[in-house]
Amino acid sequence: MPVATLLPFTATPNRKSASPTSFRLTEKFILLLVFSAFITLCFGAIFFLPDSSKLLSGVFFHSSAVETNTHTGPDSSDAGSAGNDDRLLAKIKKDHEKALLEAKDTLQKLPDVIQNDILADKAKVTKESMGKGAKDGNNLPFIEYHRPPGATGLEPQDPETRERRAKIKEMMKHAWDSYKRYAWGSNELRPVSKHGHSSNLFGSIKGATIVDALDTLYIMEMFEEFDAATDWVEKSLDFNVNAEVSVFEVNIRFVGGLLSAYYLSGKEVFRRKAVELGEKLLPAFKTPTGIPWALLNLKSGIGRNWPWASGGSSILAEYGTLHLEFMHLSRLSGNPEFAQKVMNIRKVLNRLEKPQGLYPNYLNPNSGQWGQHHVSVGGLGDSFYEYLLKAWLMSDKTDEEGKKMYYDALQAIETNLMRKSTNGLTYIAEWKGGLLEHKMGHLTCFAGGMIALGADGAPGDKTGHQMEQAAEIARTCHESYARTTLKLGPEAFRFDGGVEAIATRQNEKYFILRPEVIETYMYMWRFTHDPKYREWGWEAVQALEQHCRVDGGYSGVRDVYASSPNYDDVQQSFYLAETLKYLYLLFSEDDHLPFEHWVFNTEAHPLPVIRKDKTDRPNEVE
Repeated sequence: MPVATLLPFTATPNRKSASPTSFRLTEKFILLLVFSAFITLCFGAIFFLPDSSKLLSGVFFHSSAVETNTHTGPDSSDAGSAGNDDRLLAKIKKDHEKALLEAKDTLQKLPDVIQNDILADKAKVTKESMGKGAKDGNNLPFIEYHRPPGATGLEPQDPETRERRAKIKEMMKHAWDSYKRYAWGSNELRPVSKHGHSSNLFGSIKGATIVDALDTLYIMEMFEEFDAATDWVEKSLDFNVNAEVSVFEVNIRFVGGLLSAYYLSGKEVFRRKAVELGEKLLPAFKTPTGIPWALLNLKSGIGRNWPWASGGSSILAEYGTLHLEFMHLSRLSGNPEFAQKVMNIRKVLNRLEKPQGLYPNYLNPNSGQWGQHHVSVGGLGDSFYEYLLKAWLMSDKTDEEGKKMYYDALQAIETNLMRKSTNGLTYIAEWKGGLLEHKMGHLTCFAGGMIALGADGAPGDKTGHQMEQAAEIARTCHESYARTTLKLGPEAFRFDGGVEAIATRQNEKYFILRPEVIETYMYMWRFTHDPKYREWGWEAVQALEQHCRVDGGYSGVRDVYASSPNYDDVQQSFYLAETLKYLYLLFSEDDHLPFEHWVFNTEAHPLPVIRKDKTDRPNEVE
């Protein structure tokens, strides 16, 4: 008999696990007893150490925080274990202090804000847990692109209209070529001194004119210039800056411009950049009410308000002009947080009493209470009302809350602010603590177009009445141009002291290439086809060419009542984004960016109506 048969459990020659150190049965029994004692000791230590639940969670759920604080080497001494215990207790104390601070911060928030934070956290967890197969390399969900109708239009039938539209395209080319030659990559151009200009509104983000002009280039079929701008965006547009920016201005110009360029061209770089910037703006909403700060450092995420704004208040036209862009950001990113942030703003506003049904320009983001009772449909207030109406239109007329808020506000404006001058000019005054200031700003002139755009959905039989109001405001704003020497409108004009539609203060006589009057002409032309609106627009073209065009682009002027222009030496980015675009559309056919498919943001960037059809595709071309 072989020797191996006399030695139980020893290895046989044909076993793969053969080993010269195999154990006898008695030795294995002793080892089993030692191992059982070791296990009992470990579990006893776990249950009798402080905060054993955390240790258990570390054992069973692999908590990295616990592992970091409890792992020791096989030869660690009692002194080392005591040190680990001290570190664990210190961590527990630190965690409790952090939890108390978070609880205190949460208790200061309104219930709706807390609920939105919970939903946002859930959405974040869901997003992080999604399979990578559903996303591209930039962490964005796959979206099948469908270009909405009317991105480009047919040539006008009328020869004179066609010639005038070609002239406006030439103006755009002069403005763009000058910017490219003298200020490429800067935010704006100084056309007289021929170099770049940067506003502190954008911090150290560059290229405002490039992003603002993208959709205008595309709409005018200036595709070579559009491709050059696209290349700059892809290679040079950088939001990783340690600088404070205006949330409002960056949203309407950069986010709006990028979104519009994406919907017109289908190029993914624009979607990617828009979502990236949108995510960097989200920390602005970290206030007790969820009403965002006006200014935000994009690196630190620290926000604040303008120091001059009524006791640290946020401004109606700024926090109220995020809705269109943020709804599209949610749609293109798959992240509902963008939409939740702007919908929460409405909840805060709907809880507040409105003086005479009006919305004051100032709201404190900490207390959720109004600041000074100053109401304006011009600066500080204007685009809030515009976005209520356009939110309803952009939702394919399903946003009933936005619709109600708009028409209720418009009724309050008509009752409290709309007045008629001695010679019959309708204007919209400003309201300060119950007293009217009979002044109307150039910015307020957008209201003619807004009222016309919303007239068709007006409650009751008010459609005709609102179209009349829109026409009257357009006439008043035209008069503000016609009554100046340069035939360009002042920044503000008054209806008191025996004057009508004339600026009486030196600091209100300037013209900075603003678009609002042209915007109203464009809307009025689309809805009425009254030829006077095209004629009024052409008058503005001639004035711009005669008094604002210089060798290096287009400049604003300091006094529209002077006999010759005194240039301010700034070609504003919105001149390319808005003024020239609205002029071009004024002389285009109605199938070019038709209103049933597109809504313009307040910087004239067209965004598609979000269709609520079975495919949930925006305005697919049939």
